[in-house]
Amino acid sequence: MPRKSRPSMTPGGLPPVPAPSANGRPPVATLPPSTLWLLRAAGFTSNFDRFCIAPMIVVIVSGLGVSLPAVVLAASGYSLTYGLMQPVWGLAGDLLGRVRVMRLSLAGAALAALCSALAPDAPFLIAARAVAGGFFAASIAASLTYIGDTVPAGVRQRPLSELMTAFALGTAVATAVAGAMAHYLSWRLVFALPGLLAGGLTVALRRLPEPPREHPSSPLAPFRVVLRSRRQWYVMAVALLEGAVLLGFLTYLAPALEAHGVPVAVAGAVAALYGVGSMVAAQAVKHLAGRWTPVRLIVAGGTQMALGYLLAGWDQSVPTLVVTALLLGGGWSFLHSTLQAWATEVAPSARATGVAMFGVALYTGSALAGGLTAHAAGAHAYRPLFWLAALLAVPLTALAAVGRARFR
Repeated sequence: MPRKSRPSMTPGGLPPVPAPSANGRPPVATLPPSTLWLLRAAGFTSNFDRFCIAPMIVVIVSGLGVSLPAVVLAASGYSLTYGLMQPVWGLAGDLLGRVRVMRLSLAGAALAALCSALAPDAPFLIAARAVAGGFFAASIAASLTYIGDTVPAGVRQRPLSELMTAFALGTAVATAVAGAMAHYLSWRLVFALPGLLAGGLTVALRRLPEPPREHPSSPLAPFRVVLRSRRQWYVMAVALLEGAVLLGFLTYLAPALEAHGVPVAVAGAVAALYGVGSMVAAQAVKHLAGRWTPVRLIVAGGTQMALGYLLAGWDQSVPTLVVTALLLGGGWSFLHSTLQAWATEVAPSARATGVAMFGVALYTGSALAGGLTAHAAGAHAYRPLFWLAALLAVPLTALAAVGRARFR
């Protein structure tokens, strides 16, 4: 039987967080505001770093004197390492603790982000972004796991929606600020910002109490629990498709506008509305959770995604892509937050590893979509790319809804 940690007072005088349901006691229903703020800040920083490159692709191409596919490769490489490092950080979280892993990863991410800002050429930038993606990979998954450890499943989607709001804010600020700063100041400064934020969080997270957890009987025990679960494999398959449909094709909103002569700053602002749509929808999801079934939330999200991409395929003007960005943000909040809540329930005895494997599938899907469509994007064939995304949104919604309906 796995050993259980002994309860004690956490730093700062907070009462101990009860262990997950495996010990017979439910987790607490709420989190201290300071704890939730730190989790949100970590997720904000991670998403800022991950999404800041999309509106800067054309500017970086000009600044470094390289081809567009080379810079797209930097974005795809980031997504790939972000996905591949998920199981490493997930296992580390089950073995070492959630907070310790977040601090370690953010320290490495700070250095990699600063190296991205100093990149002298495309190969250096591609390598630096790949390393940054690998280190930033821990923040969001560890934040989700922390919520899973400390909040009961029945009310878990509400704090998860709070995290989604912070994640969306990071996306929105990155896409809006990155485009403007890259155009008027320097794209290097944009990469430096998340590096500085990550460094500050490495220190601030010392105040975050570590939730008690089960200690695995062996280093690879969490992987055995997760990989033997058919439900886990199903959730991962859905996440793979979701990563391709949304994250992979979302990257092309700003370049599609720029290909039609729209200024970089304007294109970045339009793409940033994805984050606005996600933030607004996250508040709606927070109020609807518990009143709508998970299946209903999934269908609502998938419908928004499909409609958004259909509009983008029909027309790549600023007004149309404004609506597309808002719809995709709404679809992300409705569908993805529901899938995230599902992922925290599938393997509670190896929660960090299970959530991490969910992330592996999600970001691998994103990287595959980016890599397979980079040539078409280089030829500015955005119309068929958006229509393909709309088509793929249909099986994504169906598989997610059917699987969640059958899960108990």
